[in-house]
Amino acid sequence: MFQDLHVDQLLEMQNEKKITAVDVRSPSEYREATIPGALNIPLFNDEERAEIGTIYKQVGVQAAKDRGLEIVSAKLPEFIKTFSAIPGHKAVFCWRGGMRSRTSATVLDLMGLKTFRLDGGVRAYRRWVVDKIETIDFQPAAYVLNGYTGSGKTWLLHRLKEQGYPVLDLEGMANHRGSIFGQIGLEPHNQKTFDSLLMKDTLPLQTSPFVLLEAESKRIGKAVLAEFIAKKKEQGTQLFLDIPRAERARFLVEDYKPWEHHDECMKAFNRIKTRIHTPAAAQIETSLQSGDYIEAVELLLEYYYDPRYEHTAQRYPEESRITISVKNAEEALGELVKVLPVPVRK
Repeated sequence: MFQDLHVDQLLEMQNEKKITAVDVRSPSEYREATIPGALNIPLFNDEERAEIGTIYKQVGVQAAKDRGLEIVSAKLPEFIKTFSAIPGHKAVFCWRGGMRSRTSATVLDLMGLKTFRLDGGVRAYRRWVVDKIETIDFQPAAYVLNGYTGSGKTWLLHRLKEQGYPVLDLEGMANHRGSIFGQIGLEPHNQKTFDSLLMKDTLPLQTSPFVLLEAESKRIGKAVLAEFIAKKKEQGTQLFLDIPRAERARFLVEDYKPWEHHDECMKAFNRIKTRIHTPAAAQIETSLQSGDYIEAVELLLEYYYDPRYEHTAQRYPEESRITISVKNAEEALGELVKVLPVPVRK
């Protein structure tokens, strides 16, 4: 017989790489929100789930169960084969730890595949995440990367993380770069996914003496920052990167690859062009249309992003900042290492 796990038990086993979590809900439910790191092996696809739901409402519970059994029976061999290919222990879950996960765990157990089930399913996990966000006492001192758009702040965080520094990549959690153009080429995460990733990355850093993060606004794409992160950001040591505008424009064009997302770029620009001085807006539009992206981005920085950033930066007095003036992001990396505390090696 399969064994139930509570959320804490599953996450601890996941962290120790002793188990693989498997979401047996439909693909659309999985995309909406799941447990970070979980695979998706659906018992029913979206169409089958909709069909069973209709039968449940229009005919009754037993008819829905009968149709579900008919669908599952036909796909059991492939379902079991897919699970068999996953090494080690598995833990299945659905929305509430109900019929789908119970059926999956029972069948797999009967076939000799050691399987656990998450008690309460995704709903229990979501309650766990919300509780952690509301009660966490996050102690590490914060070092906050500030800088004009295009300074390579996210790139720098990634490089520093590779060197062993404790980093929270908030834009990565949101899958959004944090500006009007920030979702180009990306599919932004919703609040549930953002919160789950935030807890996944934050909890292991609770004992770290410090943490690095980027100076984000309260909202990043579709996600809103948790209050404890927003406060930590405001109270942290503010590191300001000063990089020439031309270099920032080059960096942005290489990062965004606007020639691959021309229509998205034009759509984003049209949302802000009325906020830009009319002659400059016209020139930006002409440059975007003609594919002169470097010029378009330089003008966007000069007439839109840089003035907005300067207004935001005024919240921090000059004497409270550590300003790093460099030629490019690569040079900034070396200077940041000189300023930051030495990371604790595990």
